[in-house]
Amino acid sequence: MRIEELVIEGFKSYATRTVISGWDSEFNAITGLNGSGKSNILDAICFVLGISNLSAVRAQSLQDLVYKRGQAGISKASVTIVFDNADREKSPIGYENCKEITVTRQVIIGGRNKWLINGHNATQQNVQNLFQSVQLNVNNPHFLIMQGRITKVLNMKPPEILAMIEEAAGTRMYEEKKKKAIETIEKKDKKLDEIIKILDEEITPKLNKLRDEKKKFIEFQKVNTELDHVRQLVIAYDFKRYEDTLSRSDAELLERRNRVSELQNTDQELKRTILELEKRILEIQRRRQKDGGKYHELDTNLKSFQKELVRLSAQVELKEKTVRDEEKQRDDIKLQREDAISSLAQNRVKVQKMENDFGNANSDHEAKVENLRKLEELLQTLSTGLSAKEGHQNGYMDQIAAAKSAATSAVTEVEQQKLRMKHLQKEVKELEPKARKAEKDNKKLVEGLESSRGAVATIAAEIDRMNFDPESEVDLLRRKTTQQDQINELQEKLEQLQAELSRYQFQYKDPSPNFDRSQVKGIVAELVSVPPKHKEASVALEIAAGGRLYNVVVETESVGSQLLKNGQLKRRVTIIPLNKIQSFKISAERLNAAKRIGKDDVNLALNLIGYDDEVQAAMNFVFGSTLICKDGNMAKELAYHPTVRLRTVTYEGDEYDPSGTLRGGSQSNTAGVLHKMQSATELQKQLNKQKQLLAAIDKELEQCKKSGQQFKVLKQQLELKQHEVNLAEGQINSNANAQLIQQLEAAQKEIEEAQQIIERAGRAKAEAEAEVKRLEAEMAEFSGNKEQKLKSIEADVKKAKAAIAKGSIEFKKRHAEIQLSKAELEQSEKDIKVLEQQIVNADIAVIQAKAEFCSLAEEATEMKESVNNAQSALDAEARRLAVFDDETKGHEAERKRSETQQESTQLELQKAQHELQHFMTDQEAAKARVQDMLKEHAWIRDQKQYFGLPDSQYDFEKYNIGESKKKLKHLEEKYETLRKKTDMKVMDTIDRYEKKETSLNQMLNTVKKDKKKIQQTIEELDKHKRQALDKTWKTVNVDFGAIFGDLLPGNTAKLEPPEGQTVNDGLEVKVCLGGVWKQSLTELSGGQRSLIALSLILSLLRYKPAPMYILDEVDAALDLSHTQNIGQMLRTRFTGSQFIVVSLKEGMFNNANVLFRARFRDGVSTVEVRLRPACFTQTLWLMSLSRISGSPSALGGRKTRRMPTLCTM
Repeated sequence: MRIEELVIEGFKSYATRTVISGWDSEFNAITGLNGSGKSNILDAICFVLGISNLSAVRAQSLQDLVYKRGQAGISKASVTIVFDNADREKSPIGYENCKEITVTRQVIIGGRNKWLINGHNATQQNVQNLFQSVQLNVNNPHFLIMQGRITKVLNMKPPEILAMIEEAAGTRMYEEKKKKAIETIEKKDKKLDEIIKILDEEITPKLNKLRDEKKKFIEFQKVNTELDHVRQLVIAYDFKRYEDTLSRSDAELLERRNRVSELQNTDQELKRTILELEKRILEIQRRRQKDGGKYHELDTNLKSFQKELVRLSAQVELKEKTVRDEEKQRDDIKLQREDAISSLAQNRVKVQKMENDFGNANSDHEAKVENLRKLEELLQTLSTGLSAKEGHQNGYMDQIAAAKSAATSAVTEVEQQKLRMKHLQKEVKELEPKARKAEKDNKKLVEGLESSRGAVATIAAEIDRMNFDPESEVDLLRRKTTQQDQINELQEKLEQLQAELSRYQFQYKDPSPNFDRSQVKGIVAELVSVPPKHKEASVALEIAAGGRLYNVVVETESVGSQLLKNGQLKRRVTIIPLNKIQSFKISAERLNAAKRIGKDDVNLALNLIGYDDEVQAAMNFVFGSTLICKDGNMAKELAYHPTVRLRTVTYEGDEYDPSGTLRGGSQSNTAGVLHKMQSATELQKQLNKQKQLLAAIDKELEQCKKSGQQFKVLKQQLELKQHEVNLAEGQINSNANAQLIQQLEAAQKEIEEAQQIIERAGRAKAEAEAEVKRLEAEMAEFSGNKEQKLKSIEADVKKAKAAIAKGSIEFKKRHAEIQLSKAELEQSEKDIKVLEQQIVNADIAVIQAKAEFCSLAEEATEMKESVNNAQSALDAEARRLAVFDDETKGHEAERKRSETQQESTQLELQKAQHELQHFMTDQEAAKARVQDMLKEHAWIRDQKQYFGLPDSQYDFEKYNIGESKKKLKHLEEKYETLRKKTDMKVMDTIDRYEKKETSLNQMLNTVKKDKKKIQQTIEELDKHKRQALDKTWKTVNVDFGAIFGDLLPGNTAKLEPPEGQTVNDGLEVKVCLGGVWKQSLTELSGGQRSLIALSLILSLLRYKPAPMYILDEVDAALDLSHTQNIGQMLRTRFTGSQFIVVSLKEGMFNNANVLFRARFRDGVSTVEVRLRPACFTQTLWLMSLSRISGSPSALGGRKTRRMPTLCTM
């Protein structure tokens, strides 16, 4: 978008309508004398572009823009610009379809601004948006440098320079739009805050109050419904429980009475049996005492022999251990000797290497000392009173002679070593056939040695892998003895307990073929376990269970029938079928009441035992209706408490019944049946565990014996193979073949040494020759520059002394290390001799230990035979007396069983009598309660058939009745409280308020979402802006330095953020003149500052050209050459934008394609136009009320009216 025509009327010095056409699309210049109105043309353009800072157009107010401030009869200033908009890609947004864009701005004295776009009224904002979209922001212009402002570009602060970069990047308009959008959001936020305040302070509090009322109303309805349900459930449960109590049959009453009679008869029969057994035991003991004297004598002899055998066995074990220890110690010493020999060989090699290295280091050190001596002699010679010529010749000549002598010596050494090598090679040639024959003769010996060494390594590795400890077998034997003693002790205890519990064992024969014994679970006492923490309640649990403790539990009633008919039972039993048994379990209400009274001192008997889930029904039947208490006071309180009224038993065995009966007193000294069965079970578990441990020990012992045997065999094989290795090594080292091979190896080694000497001598020769050349060069150099060379030699002397001092320290350190290593070598040789003597001593100790071991082993064998003889005699006597012991033991066991059975029978009898009385009392109480409930609740008769049915309203398994009764009381209290406080009309009121609140909140949420979306968009655009700005800065920075370098060759400039800041904070100009970066731009001349400003503006143009650039006397401070360069650069290199340049210098405007010359005549400014001579040869004059006219080709093809005056230049 470029200027095609400018129409000025009444603006500043242009009093009449002045039409300026023929603008070039690239380079236009305006010139004229001072005060002619040339800058007013630029002010007119800025006026239309919408400049707001009037001081930039040299005015204080809009009235100053009108010709003579309106005092000449002209009251309006009007400026119109016609823009060529043919390039649609660079058109303003929204004007892509307009070939031309006409923008007019008018200002009337005492009136207002008026804007027109294409003849239509527009706002200032519309005009600013139009120009900003094509980078013509006149209020932050990088395209406009007005008169006197060229150097102000360099005086700009970093944010202002950054604004120019932003304008070039196209982000400036976004910033202004963003600022206005943020201001609008802030205004809307204030309005939102007011609405939220109304919601928070008026509507929400009222709604919260109504919601609370609504909750109370809903809760009241819920409580009312739940109260009716829970009340009926509790009443139904109580009624069902009392009916179940009444439903117990007369057959159960008869069974209880028969059980009491049976137990009384059993008690009398057991008393008679015990008296008879005691008489038999006394008779047997009397007969045994007559024949028992000899047994004690034999037993004493056996113990004496066994004690001696144990002593001898211990000594044999100790001596065997001593033999193993001595052998191990001898083997360890041998290994130490081998390690020492190996280490000695390594140390010898190490010492030899250290000595060689030390010799080389010594040679280097001596060479350095000799070099220092030469340098000092040279320096002394050159610095003495001799003439300069003689001095340097003598000093250098001596060194050259020495170097040549060294080269000659090196040559001589090479020749000598070559002769020596020739002789040695001849000797090697003679020895090689003999050595090959010797190696062939020794091959079998070497192969045998390597084979033996491999066998030694293999056997040693196998022994290591075994990881066998000879002491482990003895330790396992001790552990086995201890373990067997523990098993015997446990076995004896278990047998004793099993004998006492034999009467409770349930024995039967299969009632039918293929009978499944898993259907018979056993007696209740066997199925119950008492945890250790409840062990003290064992007696109470036995009293609570009574005779049911010995009932037999089976799966079904058919299994029980088969056992009774065909099981050939030895005693009467009561059978509990799991599928038919109906238990009376204490209600949760009564149990909770008991827990509240007794707390941790009371428990349901069922909760104190452990059992399998499959016998749950039987356990409920036996233990589900009795409470266990710690003391009598608590038991008594619970038994007679009106809410509880349950049978209770104390830990001491005292029983309290709600009917009023109390049973207790003394109890048996022996432990209860439950405790004994529990103990038997624990003993059996311990016994099984100990047997498993014993089996593991036996297995480990067997493996240990096998490993021990293998270890001994491997040990013998290792000693044999090691002996073979020693013999083979001695044989190989002592024969003539080995000496011949060694002689060949020594000759070959000498050849290698001679070769190394030749190489060293060759290097010495080359170094000496190089030294001769160096000295001759230095001597020549010294002749030309004596003082400099003396200083150089002095520096070399100092360096050489420092190197020698440093090397002396390292030399001494290495010497000390060699001496230490030699001392260690001598000590190793002494240690080997000591180890060899220790091996001899160890062999003697092993022989002595083995002899002592054999002697003790023979004594132990003889004593073992004596023990066996004594044991045989004692066993024979024991078998003779065993008849009496067996008979006595059988009667004793039978008596204990009878006494235990009698105690249990008496206890069971007491329990059976109490249960009978309790049963009769419960029947009477239940009958009375059922009648009362039927009278009180009429609905029971209609609903009772559903009581207890699964998935019904009265499913008692589904609900916890105790918790339900608590809940009933709580619901009744809550119902009364809510009934008084609930507003029944709250539902209608709250509905209206909630709809209103919902509507307002939806509106608020919508606004907040829109705000959030705008903020997110701003953040995203900020990110893109920063990226574009960074890219623009880097590109402009490169062009800025390049253009400035073109204008002022050999120099450069750049833009960079202030120290400690980023690009987003601002940019400042840095200039490099003559390779030095200037700390401040004040150091620059006026011309240099102008060039810097122009370079910056042109670099912005090259990045993203604005359609138009206006430069007002930017060359004022420049000399003619720089002005000419700038003009040529604008004409030839910047062809993408329209330049309008005001200049007074021909070097500038002669380069313009179109030149406008302003003149001031009769108080009015006029303009004439001149085209470049290369294109045209005529000049057109414009006077007042005139228009410029030209050929269509010269003026961009635009047609205008004919000029009133035409002159030819």
